[in-house]
Amino acid sequence: MTYTINRMISGAGIDDIDARTRKTLADHGFGVLTEIDVKATMKKKLDVEMPAYRILGACNPKMAHQAIGIEPRVGAMLPCNVILREVGGGVEISAIDPVASMQAIENAELTGIAGRVRDLLAKAIEAI
Repeated sequence: MTYTINRMISGAGIDDIDARTRKTLADHGFGVLTEIDVKATMKKKLDVEMPAYRILGACNPKMAHQAIGIEPRVGAMLPCNVILREVGGGVEISAIDPVASMQAIENAELTGIAGRVRDLLAKAIEAI
């Protein structure tokens, strides 16, 4: 099973795709709770250069609340990470597939919620 939902956008810069991603996620019910600039962190901590790479922690509050109500420890697997990374003249967007990550928890009700979150994430990424 694939563990990410992916899309490549050619001819775009990471700042533009970052803004478009945040807006589109919001349009689909997600908020960005966390962000990590991996490129800046690696430069600061290891003094290494790398292409732009950002991790956005996206959360759909309604779905997260339902999931936590079913399995309180599921919070260890939240939020849904969305990665933006520069790749040869474009930006690749990759989001975790919640169904793949929820396979670690054997709960059909939780898997159903994960499926709905996956559908929303896939629609959002396609709309960017």
